[in-house]
Amino acid sequence: MSKELVALEKEINTLTAKLESLKKEIGKIIVGQEETVELLLTALLAGGHALLEGVPGLAKTLMIRTLSQAIDLKFKRIQFTPDLMPSDIIGTEILEEDHTTGRKFFEFNKGPIFANIILADEINRTPPKTQAALLEAMQEFEVTYSGKTYELERPFFILATQNPIEQSGTFPLPEAQQDRFLLYLKIGYPSPSEEIDILKFTTGKKSVSIQPILTGAELTRLQTLVREVPISDDLIEYVSKIVRATRPETTTSDYIKKWVSWGAGPRAGQAMILTAKARALQQGRLAVTVSDLENVAFAVLRHRVIVNFRAEAEGITSDDVTRTLLKEIQVVSK
Repeated sequence: MSKELVALEKEINTLTAKLESLKKEIGKIIVGQEETVELLLTALLAGGHALLEGVPGLAKTLMIRTLSQAIDLKFKRIQFTPDLMPSDIIGTEILEEDHTTGRKFFEFNKGPIFANIILADEINRTPPKTQAALLEAMQEFEVTYSGKTYELERPFFILATQNPIEQSGTFPLPEAQQDRFLLYLKIGYPSPSEEIDILKFTTGKKSVSIQPILTGAELTRLQTLVREVPISDDLIEYVSKIVRATRPETTTSDYIKKWVSWGAGPRAGQAMILTAKARALQQGRLAVTVSDLENVAFAVLRHRVIVNFRAEAEGITSDDVTRTLLKEIQVVSK
């Protein structure tokens, strides 16, 4: 083995060990939810945004805040409300005066979007007009105001929470907005033992502080390494088959034609491969496996496969669609 490979392997081992320490640090505050925390880290390593959904009181906001404290990056929280305006997110121009010359001029006052990690709390409690203020930032990593474009500092992540859309006072996220999120995570209730631990932990007087484990430079390096993780052509073809099979227009599955209104686009395949690479790297492996792809498939397709009204009436969800496709489609080795 060459010196370069030995050095690379050593670097990967060091960084993956830091990821394990990061999970333990988050575990000081967050009881359970290991899978959700791992998928959140997967989204960060893949360089994408994540959307978390769950009923109030399941520590969605606390989880993201704790994660931001464990990573040495600039953090901002935006509380989304029905009266929130796009300028409250992006920023606005303020009339200033040069006291020396008396000349007046407009200066752009940057909004909370100018940070590395953005907590978009209860994103679906604000109207689509304000939600759309995030589109350019999420896709292009820049914002435009009054004809001028401002670059956002990298790494840049939007980690959003939302309440179930059945609750009052919510606005469904448009499909284009949802598609910008790399992963869509659903948080369920804790197990009985976890709930007991939560009650003990949150009603006592013991306080816990979170220490930064990972730097911005280390996270950027991990993102670079993720893209270098190899994936076989067989698995790329497998991903393509899954994504194409979600589309009623091109699928051969009667199940999809019956229950699905809109299928996933090419971005879903990109997301599945990148997050599978990130998962492999998290586990210290330098190759993507079928299990990596199957593990991330639900969070990748959940918001990109739109079931029809008939499916909703029958209680069939996009997760059911994904589960069926994973059973029907197999990897073909060449």
